[in-house]
Amino acid sequence: MPRYALLILPAFNRVYGESSIRLTRAELAVFSARALEGEVLDSAETRIGGVPYVTFETARPLSEPDVHLLSNLSSVYAVFGVEGDLLRPLGMRSRDRLSSDLITIQKYAGKTNEHFTKLLLNVTALAGDKGLGDGLQVFDPMCGRGTSLNQALMYGYDAYGIDVDGKDFEAYTGFIKTWLRNKRLKHTAETVPVRRERALVGRRLNVTFGLSKEAVKAGDVQHLTVVNADTLRSREFFKPRSFDVLVTDAPYGVQHGSKGGAGLSRSPLELLGKAVPGWAELLRPGGAMGIAWNTYGGKSEELARILTEAGLEVMDYPDFEHWVDQAIVRDIIVARKPR
Repeated sequence: MPRYALLILPAFNRVYGESSIRLTRAELAVFSARALEGEVLDSAETRIGGVPYVTFETARPLSEPDVHLLSNLSSVYAVFGVEGDLLRPLGMRSRDRLSSDLITIQKYAGKTNEHFTKLLLNVTALAGDKGLGDGLQVFDPMCGRGTSLNQALMYGYDAYGIDVDGKDFEAYTGFIKTWLRNKRLKHTAETVPVRRERALVGRRLNVTFGLSKEAVKAGDVQHLTVVNADTLRSREFFKPRSFDVLVTDAPYGVQHGSKGGAGLSRSPLELLGKAVPGWAELLRPGGAMGIAWNTYGGKSEELARILTEAGLEVMDYPDFEHWVDQAIVRDIIVARKPR
């Protein structure tokens, strides 16, 4: 049977790096089940030349589109065909169309690991009808300083977010405007107040950009919108059935806190119980919702119940649970909206 090897990117975060092999195998299983033409029969951690790889066999040789899909695995550095004792590099081509410093340049306490953010977006998008196709509309209803939004932009998607923290909104607004100027990308960016019956209810950042002047003239542009407001009011700012993918990293009750009730809560379940029904209305039929959360703040069965009661179908996905620190064990749950 054809055999392949994935070389894993070294993670800047040592703790995440220790989980990256297992998480890559789980992510690979989702790619196999949801997107690849050649089914992955088995995967394992294998040391080749003293370096750890994820090796796997397929029922038939990987096609060129399959290799291009695998180029988007969150922690992959290179893809090889295994031929005896030799590794043959395969032609990778990821969806990334922007400079990687869009993802890496921001540094701040509580930032979600970039590899994990990409993993969350990948497995959620693959649960939807469009997979990792073109033209997706991605929404993060608790977007913080925009790590998931930036990953969506990297893929060429339109990105939308909402967050209640004014300082995070200002920090991200300043960052993205500066980044676009420094990259000399043709763009427009404005921050405007949002009013309802003359009362100020939020602020909105609207960005449109293209990779070149020619692209902009041809209509090949991407859109970014971020609203500074409570996620429970998302329906006031975005229309129902607007998004193909919804991804978010729920508050851990450690760094960010959960603001669904009175005071700081370790559990995000109260907030999610109130927010998920509204979020589900923003998803298009055939779209998907992916939530990362701290398992110390609630069991997967409880979160699955919230998603199911909102009319979503929880996916039977592999185990993505992994240790972050002594107060956080993170996991992912993904659900799709029926057509």
